[in-house]
Amino acid sequence: MPLFAYKALKGGAVTNGELEASDRREALRKLDQQGLQPVRVTDTGAGSESQAKSASKAGKKVIPRLSRSRAPAAEEEIPEGPIKLKRSEVVLFTEELSDMLSAGLQLEPALRAMEGRQELGSLKVVSVKLRQIVRDGNSFSNALNKVSPSFGPLYCSLAAAGEASGALDTILQRQAHYLKTLQELQGRVTLALIYPAFLMLSGIAVSIIFVTKLIPQLTALLESTPGAEMPVGAKILIALSGFFSQFWHVLLLFVVALAVFFKAWKDAESNKPAWDRIKLRMPLFGRVVEHRFFVQFLETMANLVGNGLPLLRALQLTKDATPNIHLRGHMEGMIEMVGDGRSLSKSMIRAGIFPSLLIDMVAVGEQTGKIDQALQRAAARYDKELNNSLQRIMALIMPAVLIIMALLIGTMAYLMITAIFQTINSLSGR
Repeated sequence: MPLFAYKALKGGAVTNGELEASDRREALRKLDQQGLQPVRVTDTGAGSESQAKSASKAGKKVIPRLSRSRAPAAEEEIPEGPIKLKRSEVVLFTEELSDMLSAGLQLEPALRAMEGRQELGSLKVVSVKLRQIVRDGNSFSNALNKVSPSFGPLYCSLAAAGEASGALDTILQRQAHYLKTLQELQGRVTLALIYPAFLMLSGIAVSIIFVTKLIPQLTALLESTPGAEMPVGAKILIALSGFFSQFWHVLLLFVVALAVFFKAWKDAESNKPAWDRIKLRMPLFGRVVEHRFFVQFLETMANLVGNGLPLLRALQLTKDATPNIHLRGHMEGMIEMVGDGRSLSKSMIRAGIFPSLLIDMVAVGEQTGKIDQALQRAAARYDKELNNSLQRIMALIMPAVLIIMALLIGTMAYLMITAIFQTINSLSGR
């Protein structure tokens, strides 16, 4: 069996020694079981053949100290293949790991500590697989790419930059802040749409009750009253109620088919640029999509440039992180211009998708040599603009939805009450 020389840490002290293992992976596992943090493990090229020969001469059987027939229980339960994580889980993992690294722990002990956290759920499995790959001599960025696609190329590139610069804890802290910013941004957009959607669903539910319950009862009342004359509006309302009551299943199938067709058209690769372009031109919501792109672009660029990545590489990663294909096409032109030697501000002017104020702020950062700080200030400014846009939408949507629902339901109620009073008047006049 091969003999491995190791240098390891235990309780802050450096330990040197040798151990027998079938390969380097088993040597690392044995050190881990002994509570040693490996610093260097090398194959000495020597084996235990002499020991085996001497043992055979003495009539003894050589028994290895640790059997490799059974792996630790945690490793037996690890699922195969990449693991999908939610954005909140990626944020939690980044915060936990950056805090441990900032506290002075090395990467492998920090991952081992995360394995023992029962409440981490699927992140515990991710930590186990990451530690196995790192322990075998791979880089942390390469391990992230292998374990889960949820980290993405941007995250892996930042991790590689942190490993190269020796500031992995600082870069992970910035990445955690960046991911939390994007998560809060998505949460604000979603929250802005909840109340209007609730109002619309409530109005639709009340309209369905009117059409299916109240109007048929009114129709029966008028038909049972001899000589009652219905208003024109009531006749139209009753006719619509009868139509919806008779053909509701056809209308439902039509709406479902229309939704399926729209989703298929929207998800087709050839139509995605057109749909992304339409989203930018939508009233009110187009401005939100545009400002959200500005904030994400500026936050990503500030994060990458501040961590030491070249400007061209930062632009490429930012383009990959942009979900809007129409805007991504404009960014490809920016990357070509920066690759040809143009400045970032001039390439942003040629792209034609950035406002002049944003370009001026970037140009000032280029002149002062502090482009990352200029990008961060611009991101903070447009984050406020995004909040203002969301607040304006909330201020306009809620009254608009209330007015539409009031007109719809109020019209039906008015026609019903008018028909009832007209019937009562015709009866009292006899």
